Amino acid sequence: MINHDRRIFQRLRLARPILGTLDKQNALILDLGVAGAFVEHYGVTTANKRCRLQFRWLSADIEFVCEVARTQVVRDTGTDVVSHTGVRFIEEVGESDARLHDLMATHVGTVLAAQKANASGIHGNQHLVLMEVGGARRTRVRGLVSYRMQEPGTWKRMTTLDPKQPSDGFTVAAYEYEDDLEVLCRAYETADEEGRRLIRLVAELSVRTVTLS
Repeated sequence: MINHDRRIFQRLRLARPILGTLDKQNALILDLGVAGAFVEHYGVTTANKRCRLQFRWLSADIEFVCEVARTQVVRDTGTDVVSHTGVRFIEEVGESDARLHDLMATHVGTVLAAQKANASGIHGNQHLVLMEVGGARRTRVRGLVSYRMQEPGTWKRMTTLDPKQPSDGFTVAAYEYEDDLEVLCRAYETADEEGRRLIRLVAELSVRTVTLS
């Protein structure tokens, strides 16, 4: 069961919508987050209704049992009705949670690498590896750790039980590897405000794997 009660997480605004299905009807995923998605689809639905969202990533299926958070008809021609619907993920099917993490971390890494390349005047394909953060790895280390930037190159690290992402850094699970977090800190230092928001989104993937007592 997926715990989405702590807060509403941020979503990744997709440059290119992902084709999927909502209750087996074609749909376009416009925004995607660790706890839900924003979907364009034909027909109408109602708040609190249970549904299934399915799409593919690297030839693997990702599927979640969802609950409709809100919905609005955006186009009605009399014969076709198109709606925009926000859904909350309730339960993963198979390994969908881990695959969702890989998809989002890859998207965020690509965006941040492109920002870095543009700022440096570098052209060509760049890749920033953020894949490990928030992965399925588990240890006996519990709780969270917050990284807050004092100035570029100087960070304050502290343990915390607050899953909320700080405005001047990010919070992740305490079990994450230091090498991965070093990459995240360096990426944060060079990113613009939107890039930093995306880094916090990746950090939320990590936070979401921790059960806080």
